[in-house]
Amino acid sequence: MRIIILILLSFIGLHVSSQDNTWKAQWITQVEQQNETNNWTAYQKTFQLENVPNEALAKIACDSKYWMWINGELAVFEGQVKRGPSPKDTYYDEVDIAPFLKRGENMISILVWYFGKDGFSHNSSGKAALIFDCQAQGFELLSDVSWQATIRREFGTAGLPLPNFRLPESSIRYDARLGNFDFTKSKMWGRTRSLGTPPTAPWNNLVKRPIPLWKDFGVKSYENEMAFPFVSSGDTIVCELPYNAQVTPYFKVEAKEGDEIIIFTDHYYGGGHPNVRGEYITRDRIQEYENLGWMNGQKVNYIIPEGIKVLDLKYRETGYNTEFTGSFNCNDDFYNRLWSKALRTLYVTMRDTYMDCPDRERAQWWGDAVNESGETFYALDTKSHGLTKKGILELINWQREDSTLFSPVPAGNWDKELPGQMLASIGYYGFWNYFMNTGDTASIEHVYDGVKRYIDIWELDENGVLVKRMNEADSKGWYWGDWGTNVDKDLLMNGWYYLALKGYKNMSELLGKSSQAAWAEKQMSSFKVAFNKTFWKGSEYRSYNYKDDTDDRGQALAVVAGLADGDKYNAIYKVLQSQEYSSPYMEKYVCEALFLMGQSEYGLERLKKRFQPMVDNTEYSTLFEGWGIGKEGFGGGSTNHAWSGGGLTILSQYVCGLYPIEAGWKSFMVKPELAGLKYAETANETIAGKVSVKITKIKHGLEMELSVPQGSEAVVYVPEKYKKVIINGKRVSTKEKDGEYALYRVK
Repeated sequence: MRIIILILLSFIGLHVSSQDNTWKAQWITQVEQQNETNNWTAYQKTFQLENVPNEALAKIACDSKYWMWINGELAVFEGQVKRGPSPKDTYYDEVDIAPFLKRGENMISILVWYFGKDGFSHNSSGKAALIFDCQAQGFELLSDVSWQATIRREFGTAGLPLPNFRLPESSIRYDARLGNFDFTKSKMWGRTRSLGTPPTAPWNNLVKRPIPLWKDFGVKSYENEMAFPFVSSGDTIVCELPYNAQVTPYFKVEAKEGDEIIIFTDHYYGGGHPNVRGEYITRDRIQEYENLGWMNGQKVNYIIPEGIKVLDLKYRETGYNTEFTGSFNCNDDFYNRLWSKALRTLYVTMRDTYMDCPDRERAQWWGDAVNESGETFYALDTKSHGLTKKGILELINWQREDSTLFSPVPAGNWDKELPGQMLASIGYYGFWNYFMNTGDTASIEHVYDGVKRYIDIWELDENGVLVKRMNEADSKGWYWGDWGTNVDKDLLMNGWYYLALKGYKNMSELLGKSSQAAWAEKQMSSFKVAFNKTFWKGSEYRSYNYKDDTDDRGQALAVVAGLADGDKYNAIYKVLQSQEYSSPYMEKYVCEALFLMGQSEYGLERLKKRFQPMVDNTEYSTLFEGWGIGKEGFGGGSTNHAWSGGGLTILSQYVCGLYPIEAGWKSFMVKPELAGLKYAETANETIAGKVSVKITKIKHGLEMELSVPQGSEAVVYVPEKYKKVIINGKRVSTKEKDGEYALYRVK
């Protein structure tokens, strides 16, 4: 429903899924398989079909990725989610293959890429194998030793430098003299052997993929026009993408045998470390090739030897299957561009998991994931919720016997705990914010005990605040607070702990755990008193042994957590006016604190001041890890870093004032604060339906256009200084109040 509200000043103008036990198929591998790193194997089965079923759901799993053709037609482009839902288990895909089948003879061909090494986003099983299980009405197709398989020797590993150790993917070298993709359309030969029926080690339980198959945008031409054909001069050919994207580059050339073509993006050294590239050895005459290992960037570079005739250069964009349903617009174009760059940064850091960056690591650090998941609810459709749910379940399923949590997971070569990020993830801004936007009680119930186990490992000292659990040299953890200088880590840990208690209290109330809710409430109450007694120094918060400049992050976190009461706001505001040490990650919380303290205009002013250089940078469509590039960056200085998009949430949640009050947007707050803007509007598809608001300053007050989904209720917060409220042409009054606001309920 579209609702027009006039607000006038004057009186007259106014979980993890359980193991599927219905598997009949066998895990199979090629008989000569040695499980070497960066191994590629093609599997094939020819079968007869009398009648095509209306639906034929195939369950498919492998380590690590697969591409599937049925009767020569591409059915899946890069299937399989990186391992694993827990330290031992494996995901599987479910694909309806019926649309690709025909009466008579059919042929299915599957190319499997086995990473063969661990990474910050993948836990290798140690074995290259495939399982395919389709049980349809009147039709079964099950992987077994009757399938054919060949190890594809044309695939190899590109030369030095190798991708940095954080990535499980290798750079691909393809030698067209040794083979081609003819196996997708013609029969091949090669024996397989069985490795057992699920559940069997090393893949163990198979868990249904909780996120959609990738969205395939198709093969496209680059942005810069090129006249084909042309003969290469040997210089690097730079092809421009419309924005930073996840792409698989393509070319078609006419060449002699034995030349080498190299493909890499402008992000090959993104974040300061080598990432992935492609190498191709030509065969004689006309040939075409698509480098199947995705890379990201805004430009794709082809080094094509002199004399080769270039017939075409293109790319395929793929990514998480979600739509950009959200929007934001206001009268200051800077904030519009900030919102748009945050959205592009968010999308390029979503795939198997949330990623900190899509080049250096592709890792699900939970400090980044908390910010990312918060943005999705204002920017993307509801299919994006699955990635947050997946991350939440993984985090708890990877919890260790000693109750500690760590990220990134899934991972095979990382196991250190970042306590601040772990507390952030399980708390109010992490798990609880997911629930408020989705209403997914089942997932909260699944992780509830794990959250409490983690909270319980934190002890309080004689002052009633946290005992420091690790030091800077701890081999089991990384006592990290933020990039940059003047980081009061102990202060930050205490703030995140309080937010974890707040999230746990809410979860306990949701699940009817009254005794635990009472415990959390009592713990929060006593902790708040102890926190202020211990850390408040009269004009700022500061921890015991911290001697450097006052940390703006710590002050902000005390505000957003609810540890700082209003009598401290003026002092904290003065600190935030003078101290600017936070990274783009923590700046989101600084700006949020300013809005909560009633300093919204300075909040937007600071947001613009700090982010303007990267927003105004026309070379990049995404936001940076640090405040600049290279030496001005942090932690490697990637230029597409997930945690920098918090301004998107600030603009939609605080400037436009939208946030769910009742889970799943059944009831939601409309509490705009234009902060000096003349108008602002935002919209998105929530779990309840489309929600939108547009606020415009008019001569005597405000005009608000509001869309409320059927079955939901908007609670509109109107400052009491406004004396007259008109909804759809009818003056209304209210008896409800919340502090200095009058509340108007609109359905």
